Amino acid sequence: MPRLARIARKLASALGVYKLYEKLLESEVRSGGSIPSHVAVILDGNRRWAREEGVPLEVGYREGARRVEEFLRWCYDMGVRTVTLYALSTENLSRRSPEEIQLLLGILREYLRKELREGELVKRRVKVKAIGFPELLPPDIAEGFRELERRTEGFSERFLNVAVAYGGRAEIVEAAKRIAGDVVRGALKLEDINEETFERYLQTSHLPNPHPDLVIRTSGEVRISNFLLWQIAYSELVFLDVYWPEFRRIDFLRALRTYQRRSRRFGA
Repeated sequence: MPRLARIARKLASALGVYKLYEKLLESEVRSGGSIPSHVAVILDGNRRWAREEGVPLEVGYREGARRVEEFLRWCYDMGVRTVTLYALSTENLSRRSPEEIQLLLGILREYLRKELREGELVKRRVKVKAIGFPELLPPDIAEGFRELERRTEGFSERFLNVAVAYGGRAEIVEAAKRIAGDVVRGALKLEDINEETFERYLQTSHLPNPHPDLVIRTSGEVRISNFLLWQIAYSELVFLDVYWPEFRRIDFLRALRTYQRRSRRFGA
């Protein structure tokens, strides 16, 4: 986002303009149509926000992590049942510096420990699942996710998927391998393989609605970046020119309003 626009946002916020607009927008959204049951978010712009603010990279990622906590509250309070967060891709792991990856993993580790200690998601009865390839993560982080999954496995009211060490193409390849293995073992017939069968082998198969109704990407970038390639075939996409650490509830409500104003066609 241009610096002048960001200054204008801060000024409007200080004057209380955004609070008034937020209330009006929330009323419009709540009465304006259906709320998406599944929202997926590509959390982008932490590094650029830090650079433009002139603060250390760690500050950018910590602000982004705090925004995730707020975002989940906004979603569940608005009636969104399932949230999928794209936190760390397989490409991130291989292409970013070791120092940055360790910083990211350290913050992730802190928030996992905090959740296991305080249980906010348990209180909200949110079923948590890490999607991706946990073998690429440090063992303590992978075990932290497994423990959180165990604690929330009995819930069916709300769902949170954290895509970490995740890649959409790799997920599809892994599903194809598992299908091939079942065919070889005789557990699955070749003629029985269809789209419905294939979906049962994907990492989102546990969800009541594995297909995000709405995908939000922040930072102004207009691309999918290998995220849920199968699942978002008919999702509504909203790209916002705001960095993730400064993503506000008003931005979320605007995305919901955009979703409500579209006519979903599902290929028709």
